[in-house]
Amino acid sequence: MTDIHSIHGAELPGSGLDIAKMPGHWLLARLGKRVLRPGGLKLTRTLLADLAIGPADEVVEFAPGLGGTARLILQREPLRYTAIERDAQAAQWTARQLPSAPSISVVVGRADRTLLPAGSASAVVGEAMLSMQTAEHKRMIAAEAYRLLRPGGRYGIHELAIVPDDMPSDRQQEIDRALSSVIHVGARPLRSREWKDLLQGVGFRVVAIGHAPMHLLRPLRLVEDEGILGALRLAGNLLKDDAARRRVMAMRWVFERYRSNLSAIYVVAEKDP
Repeated sequence: MTDIHSIHGAELPGSGLDIAKMPGHWLLARLGKRVLRPGGLKLTRTLLADLAIGPADEVVEFAPGLGGTARLILQREPLRYTAIERDAQAAQWTARQLPSAPSISVVVGRADRTLLPAGSASAVVGEAMLSMQTAEHKRMIAAEAYRLLRPGGRYGIHELAIVPDDMPSDRQQEIDRALSSVIHVGARPLRSREWKDLLQGVGFRVVAIGHAPMHLLRPLRLVEDEGILGALRLAGNLLKDDAARRRVMAMRWVFERYRSNLSAIYVVAEKDP
């Protein structure tokens, strides 16, 4: 039987943390969930299709997580792929999941200050990480993506959005607090127009935007993202772990309570030539 703390001998990020305190995404990873993006695998594929990554591209990915999107990017055979991961354990995990090649690297560093040369990328990707940052940190990360890109480069994000755009601020703050209380990470998703404004505010031109339901923990999405065997493995691990099951059910309850106000969003923006 596979140890839910590790796969192929590699320790999962957050595996040493107490279940009651670990961030929700690492808890789900520990239980066997491999797709941790709000819009699921389908929205990630749509994002990558719109980014049109190809053999001439040098790609930087912020916060690659478990490496699922990295593997999809590498299927497109870019000239170079560099991942920037703040968590050293997560960086080690991701590096083990990817092919060993001079053109592929996973670097421990910060998305708001990568130390990579300006203009060294033609595409930058970031998923499910800006939603957990403060307003200023969101801006700093978006500005770093702009700095890394050469003229004509593309920046793609896949995040959590608040809908509708005219959501009262007190309701938005209520949702932020509810999400933060169950995922144990500060949650600060934006309205769709605010995501667009964020990217335009650092110099980008938005060229594509789309939405998907935020059905991260619904059975159909679990099967779509993890496959039948993966979904069954996740369910089996939940049945064996009371503490983990209580936390996951609390997350699902919040997601369902605010289902009419939560959406996954992807945005592709370009740096002017």
